[in-house]
Order: sequence, then C-alpha cells, then structure tokens
Amino acid sequence: MNNIIVGFDFSTGSAKAVDLTIDIANRWQSDIRLVYVKQKDEDEAPIRAEIERRNEGVAHLLKNIKLEYVIREGKVSEQLAQQAIEDQALMIVVGTHGMSGFETNWIGKNTYRTITDSPVPVLSVREDFNFNKKLERIVVPLDSTNETRQKVPFAARMAKTFDAEIHLLGLYTSESRDIRTLVDGYVDQVENFLDKFGVRHTTKFVNAHKNLTVSTLEYANEINADLIVIMTEQEKALTSWLLGNYAQQMLHLSKRPILSLRPEQIGSQSR
Repeated sequence: MNNIIVGFDFSTGSAKAVDLTIDIANRWQSDIRLVYVKQKDEDEAPIRAEIERRNEGVAHLLKNIKLEYVIREGKVSEQLAQQAIEDQALMIVVGTHGMSGFETNWIGKNTYRTITDSPVPVLSVREDFNFNKKLERIVVPLDSTNETRQKVPFAARMAKTFDAEIHLLGLYTSESRDIRTLVDGYVDQVENFLDKFGVRHTTKFVNAHKNLTVSTLEYANEINADLIVIMTEQEKALTSWLLGNYAQQMLHLSKRPILSLRPEQIGSQSR
C-alpha cells in the first residue's frame, strides 16, 4: 500500500505531525494512515468521533490522496510498527514535545521506542518547530561507521521532494589519520552519489571528539536547518557514552525534525 503512518494522540505535537505528513504525502502521492493506540478499557466511540471531525477539517488539503485511520490496542511502538508492516509503509511520522513536557503525551514518551521498533524510517517533529518555513536545508552527518552512508538515499529523496539542499557534515571523532581518511572517503562517495542523483549539496568537516550530538546540533543551528537525517547507530566517541546513545540525545535535544533510520531498514526507501 505504501502509506505514510502517523501516530496520533490528540496532542498538539501529533496534530502538527498530521499537517506535515499531508504535505509530504501530497508530494509523494501516498495515502495516509492515522493510528491511535488506545488503552485496554478506553471507549472507542468518542475517539472515532473526534478523529473523524479532525480529518474532515483537513480534507480540503488532500490532493488525490486518502486520509484514513485505525484504532489499535497495545504498546504504542509495537502497534505503530505492526501497522507499518501491514501497510508496507514508507515512513512513520510522530510528534513530540522534546525534553520539556516529555511525559505529557504517549507519542512523546514512545518516540524513541517507536524508532527502535519500526521497520521503516521515523520522522519525529517537535510541536514548537516553525512549520511555516519551507524545507530548504537538510543536515546529513557522516562518521566513520560503515552504516553512516545508508541514510543518504532516503535523505536524497526528501531533498528532491522539496528541492532542498543537503548539508553533509563530516564528523571527525578522533585524531587518528585512519579514522579521518575513512570519513573523507565516505563523504566523497556521498558527494558523487548526490551529484548523480541531481541533489544540491555542500560539505563541512568538524572535530567532534567530545560529542557527536552537540557537533551535529551546533551545525544545524548555524545553518538554520529544517531537517536532520540520522542513523540510530552512530560512531560512539569515548567521551560521550555516559550521555546515552546518539538517537536518544538527538530526540531530546533537537528542536528540529529528526528523520531516523536503522541499518536493517535500508531498502525500504526504494519501494
């Protein structure tokens, strides 16, 4: 079916996620499946009534695509992942508050778990992000791990979709010549790929010895980025392991949308 899945819980963040998904789905000509995961004894009738009312309110924004919904029961991340499998989804979109107010809605609490359970890329968006701004600049950090390049095809698709520019960020996590040479080589390969794909791009290298997350976010802030594309498993600098893993840090600290892919998801973007 190649739908785009949206996790929904009536929060402002998830409502913003729906708006963004409509924009992407219109461009991809993909249908949208809104997923609400209810508690065991929660009454479905008022849920359905409110979802249908909200869907009618945005129906005029749909361009030859469908916006449907389903109510499931169970663990949020597992149910979103299962729906993505059933729909052969292209992507899951969820809204979150970020670090402040992180416990106030189930999507916010379950964003990281959704990413780790999902069979497809997950786009997480903060409710306080400026959605009126065009998607113009996409940050793609590249480190010395073999998997770091695997996010590039999906990032390139997003760039083509919005006529955006990709900003490659080469992350040097060590003074080791071998590590730096590896990063240089990966960046060069990605630049060649983007040239062939017809995507505008620019490149910057930074020393990220202390923390990959901080280096990535500082650069994203510097260029006023609209999206950051990451792998859930990034190279771990020795001085940053106590702060938690890269994807968790990015979700908690970034005010910008994060598109997260796991290595085992690669290939889904070609469907």
